Amino acid sequence: MKSRRPRVSIGLPVFNGERYLTRALNCLLTQDYEDFELIISDNASTDATELICRDYAGKDARVRYYRNGTNIGATPNYNHVFELARGEFFKWASHDDECSPALVRRCIEMFAEAPASTVLVFSRADIIDEFGRVTNQSEDRISSSSPHPFKRLAKVLWSSGSGHSLWGLIRSDALRQTRLMGCIESDHVLLGELALLGKLIEIPEVLYSQRRHAGCAIPTHRTARELSTWHDPRTANKRILLPHWERVYIEYFKGIRHIPLSVVDRWLCFLLVPTVGYWRRFLRWSGPLRHRLRLHRNKAGLLAVAATKRRPS
Repeated sequence: MKSRRPRVSIGLPVFNGERYLTRALNCLLTQDYEDFELIISDNASTDATELICRDYAGKDARVRYYRNGTNIGATPNYNHVFELARGEFFKWASHDDECSPALVRRCIEMFAEAPASTVLVFSRADIIDEFGRVTNQSEDRISSSSPHPFKRLAKVLWSSGSGHSLWGLIRSDALRQTRLMGCIESDHVLLGELALLGKLIEIPEVLYSQRRHAGCAIPTHRTARELSTWHDPRTANKRILLPHWERVYIEYFKGIRHIPLSVVDRWLCFLLVPTVGYWRRFLRWSGPLRHRLRLHRNKAGLLAVAATKRRPS
């Protein structure tokens, strides 16, 4: 007999996550919204990850555990959990992050209140260390209900830093229209594609905690080659010809080309990527000089006014 389709699918890709995995699973399985399935894809872990996952799967029928025969890379594993999902809504979960018991329910409630064109609902987030201590709050503010795709994309390009928003709740039909996760700045690029498809709504509460620790991907894989291979071993021998951010802009261009847009919207988005990208890089480069000349405060004020003007009424 075929099991009933849950309304929400939560996908948790993991590799050697024994240190934080139990805490992450407890956070997910104690959600006060219970109509969900939890899909775990174990990327051939060599620690106690498999034992932990099988134990939870044996105790809770909502847990579906899969184990890859070999490590297929982080990106294919992230995409794999979505390919296995059955829910109307989908949420990625990280084995080392934490969330409030109310996160899924509050996202579902916000979807019910938001326009039908909303594709992503997320909460504000704390950044925590390896011991769970809050170090700061994510400054990402990508929420946008603008009817114009280029304005929604502008919010992502300008305001996405930690990328925590992608760990909110996504409309599955919208996510299927994207290219899913890629191998370079994948969370930000995918957020950009979702922004082209519809509205992004933020819950003004901290319901998610993103952990930063020494075992994260970027501190562990210091070169572009190492990071690319971690994402997908099939890229290990692929030539890297361009600097990092130029390769990121190309991925944004590919996303803009992939998503169905009007001719005008497509060209506005194409122009937006280098404009915002290089302007942000100029501001970072010129920051010390502007501080010395006492121009930083004035520039920040001008940017705040510009950001306010970009927000929909």
